[in-house]
Amino acid sequence: MSGFSSADHSVSPPIVSIPRDYNAAHDLVERNLIAGRGGKVAYIDDQGRYTYAELAERVNRAARALTGLGLEMENRVMLAHLDTIDFPSVFLGAIKAGIVPVSANTLLTTADYKFMLEDSRVRALIVSEALLPAFLPLLDNPPFLKHIIVSGKDPHGHLHLQHLMSRAATTFSPAPTAADDPCFWLYSSGSTGMPKGAVHIHSSLIQTAELYAKPILGIREGDVVFSAAKLFFAYGLGNALTFPLAVGATAILMAERPTAAGVFKRLKEYRPTIFYGVPTLYGTLLASPDLPGKDELALRVCTSAGEALPADLGRRWTERFGVEILDGIGSTEMLHIFISNRPGEVRYGTTGKPVPGYRIRLVGDHDEEIATGEIGELQINGPTSAIHYWGNRAKTLETFVGPWTRSGDKYTRDAQGYYTYGGRSDDMLKVGGIYVSPAEVEAALVSHQSVLECAVVGHEDADKLVKPKAFVVLKPDAKATADELKAHVKSKLAPYKYPRWVEFVAELPKTATGKIQRFKLRG
Repeated sequence: MSGFSSADHSVSPPIVSIPRDYNAAHDLVERNLIAGRGGKVAYIDDQGRYTYAELAERVNRAARALTGLGLEMENRVMLAHLDTIDFPSVFLGAIKAGIVPVSANTLLTTADYKFMLEDSRVRALIVSEALLPAFLPLLDNPPFLKHIIVSGKDPHGHLHLQHLMSRAATTFSPAPTAADDPCFWLYSSGSTGMPKGAVHIHSSLIQTAELYAKPILGIREGDVVFSAAKLFFAYGLGNALTFPLAVGATAILMAERPTAAGVFKRLKEYRPTIFYGVPTLYGTLLASPDLPGKDELALRVCTSAGEALPADLGRRWTERFGVEILDGIGSTEMLHIFISNRPGEVRYGTTGKPVPGYRIRLVGDHDEEIATGEIGELQINGPTSAIHYWGNRAKTLETFVGPWTRSGDKYTRDAQGYYTYGGRSDDMLKVGGIYVSPAEVEAALVSHQSVLECAVVGHEDADKLVKPKAFVVLKPDAKATADELKAHVKSKLAPYKYPRWVEFVAELPKTATGKIQRFKLRG
């Protein structure tokens, strides 16, 4: 049952009242059974379709299986799992049992996993069979790990998730958790270095649905949703788990990496009404020779997050498919989107306006609030903030300042209240004493017909003065010269902003969630 009420969204800010005794997993699943949706399809993955009643049974079986191994409330388990029905089953099953799932990026290295296993001190690892090789060097004598559970056809001598769940009972009473109890962890993507474990509480998941998904995205029971962003990612977790379960919609899961072919296959076959992507993927899709026609899809709205969406990409997508991309910004620390464009009010090139329920401020170098039109650091005050970084007091104090969360992003706000991304705080360039936004230069570059994607960083010239340098990936079979691209930027922006150097590369360094790692380009 839901156990909370939502205030009128005309009130600013809206308030979502959640009782002290609250279990996020029980709420998200049980509300659909109470509403009579037991026979409705909740998930479609590569293997089949699963109703809400079947999901409820799977969640209960997962909770039984984990507690049957001796795991208790507040123990932690790592979930390194591809996007299949077993991800929401185990993630929600752990939460229902009061166990804290630590969701791991599925595209990391053995060294990354070693750090996360030791940092989080998880008691159990639940890993997709395809990902097991990356963990094998770590499993001989793990310091805290007691159980290794493999999901797939062959457990390779370890415990078998499917076997454990098949033997477990289909009923389970939710653990007596509180709204402010630790619920799950998400590790930051590491776009600026070592990942940090952000600890989120039980009340945060449903808040993202009530504040963003329902009023801004307009998600409803009849929607079919498809997120190219994976469930381990804060963005994907809301897109494909919290939001559809909050309203009884149907979610499509894709285990493979989101290639153009894989995405188009699902957009055409299942005809989702909501598609969630990231800027790099939208660029790849638009550049694909297999780009479908508007009539082949059933989209009514798309979203983008992770990085700023270049205006040209948004416009070209809308021209092609007649549907808007709602660009927004969220973060691992804030769990989901807190500034967003609205349907019918999209201004490409901006991130939109604050989501009701979140307060936003921009501050200068000395923490002073700045005037309209000036660039400053974005800070957020909202109910979905992580409570701290695990085992990292210095970074916690630096990021979570009273009720405010420092984003590390630079933004400007115009007179109409629209926010425009300026880059990461440590990416901003001062050229001739004037701030230059890498994102602005990048947006100008990708508007060139030959450019697929790019990244702009600061680079010292012979006089040790910092100027913009661009790393550019061209579209397949496209051609362009450095001088041609420099001239293109000069035609779009103030002359001092053009990249003094243009380096053509085959690909850009990225995190597994698709964010460009500019710190690797600054070396």
